[in-house]
Amino acid sequence: MIDSDKLTEETKSSKEIYNGDLLHVFRDEVTLPDGSNSVREWIKHPGATAIVPIFKNGDTMLIGQYRYPCKKVFYEVPAGKLDPGEDPLTTGKRELTEETGLVAKKWHEIGPFYPCIGYSDEVIYVYAATEIEETEINVDDDEFVEPFRLPFEKAIEMVHSGEISDGKTVISLLRTEHWLKKK
Repeated sequence: MIDSDKLTEETKSSKEIYNGDLLHVFRDEVTLPDGSNSVREWIKHPGATAIVPIFKNGDTMLIGQYRYPCKKVFYEVPAGKLDPGEDPLTTGKRELTEETGLVAKKWHEIGPFYPCIGYSDEVIYVYAATEIEETEINVDDDEFVEPFRLPFEKAIEMVHSGEISDGKTVISLLRTEHWLKKK
């Protein structure tokens, strides 16, 4: 194992340099483990939940969504940010219904991961949702998604071929695949 005391940096000062609707950017001065000083710029993020719906026949449902920073449509698992004070499961239930029109009777915690540790404190909580029922899609006014159903194994093939390249979707699908195999 590693000795984390030999790696830990201490914050000397922290200054918020941008305060947006979703993201808050900070510039911190830190003392490094060897006693020297450096600067760390990082993004404070509220966290998010990603959901992998699993239908009785083994299908899953992904969404197509245009992502402005990359200027393209990505295949993604349903997901969304945590509202202030909201627990990840509540977020997952809300986002699954909003983005896909699905409701799940059973929720299985797959586990959290940190998607961009070099510049953000974001954590994404992954859940598998089972015993699915269909209802109506109710996306936010500024959100445009197109849900589509496919066999779970096809989604895994799309990960390995690179057709699915969104990090949260890759991790969510592969970790759910592992969970399904252990079940």
